[in-house]
Amino acid sequence: MSLGVDNVSNVNDHLDKLMQELRRGTLTIGVLSQLSEPQYGYSLVTMLGDKGIHVEPGTLYPLLRRLEKQGLLDSKWDTNESRPRKYYLLSKTGKEVYCLLVGEWMGIVDSLNHVIQQKGEEENGAD
Repeated sequence: MSLGVDNVSNVNDHLDKLMQELRRGTLTIGVLSQLSEPQYGYSLVTMLGDKGIHVEPGTLYPLLRRLEKQGLLDSKWDTNESRPRKYYLLSKTGKEVYCLLVGEWMGIVDSLNHVIQQKGEEENGAD
């Protein structure tokens, strides 16, 4: 089956939008997973990137502020260095929410894996 240039472009547009939605939905749990120890924004960008989760600072910083406002993160400024840095750490509530999110995430992944595997078996059986 051959896809025309217009169709490939259309598929790529849809894929880009869906991937953006998927990343946005999973970024919170990825960020929370890295904050059992204090981290500042750039260190989080680097840590997540090293683990295959690429995030732009312009996406991360608003998320950190929102999570802090929601009471999931504590923060403090370190002004001892030449450049002040705001460090973030999971709050007590943040730790509890993170643990619950991980449980939910594992359930979702298990369910999706089952659905995808079942669909693959149905398609292979139809040959």
